[in-house]
Amino acid sequence: MFIDSHCHLDRLNLSLHDNNLDNVIEAATAAKVTKLLCVSVTLADFPEMAAKTAHYDNVYLTCGAHPLNQKDAIIPEQLLALSQDDRVIAIGETGLDYHYAPETKALQLDSFKKHIHVAKELNKPLIIHTREAQQDTLALLRSEGADQVGGILHCFTENWEMAEQAIKMGFYISFSGIVTFKNATALREVAALVPDDKFLIETDAPYLAPVPHRGKENQPAYVVEVAKHLASIRGQSVEEIAKLSTDNFNRLFKL
Repeated sequence: MFIDSHCHLDRLNLSLHDNNLDNVIEAATAAKVTKLLCVSVTLADFPEMAAKTAHYDNVYLTCGAHPLNQKDAIIPEQLLALSQDDRVIAIGETGLDYHYAPETKALQLDSFKKHIHVAKELNKPLIIHTREAQQDTLALLRSEGADQVGGILHCFTENWEMAEQAIKMGFYISFSGIVTFKNATALREVAALVPDDKFLIETDAPYLAPVPHRGKENQPAYVVEVAKHLASIRGQSVEEIAKLSTDNFNRLFKL
């Protein structure tokens, strides 16, 4: 059994699935993907995301705003209110991205800090996006006490030093289809080092489809390919990767 610990079901092109999200969920189920975490990227879109996924018992939600979405300032009271949905098990996606938007650094830092405060108030883990912002990400997690709730550094692409420091603060490292890419040698070295009790697998669907599906829209069923590649990298069986990542997800979210 597998868990897709990060996907965006509301961002899928449903015309590729007979305009029916049921077909995506059924494909995932057929691939033995038993749980999915559907991740919020804007507060404005959260209600629609929640509505689209409302009748799937195996789909959990997060609530937050991606660091690249700084058009609307984060209002903590709004984030708190939306996060009252019973299916919300984490706060985010939040974090820092200096690769695509270094000019919004101040806004990103403010938003990230507010997400951490709400996560602590609700005692829910954080979903962290970080790119080319290692030191600021780690510094803010420390200064704002994010170790009190922990969470996930999702779609991890940074180095072992960052992974190790995050793990010490109670964070899990999640690997996406990027770990299957030909040029991801350094990332595969990190994937081999993360302890058994601190890694997760994800698709980030509809983005970053893993080999052998590169060039296609990603979907939760493809998380199995991430597991297969991790098994090869770590010298473990696919069954071991499935069990460990499932146990880790359930432990983190107390499921």
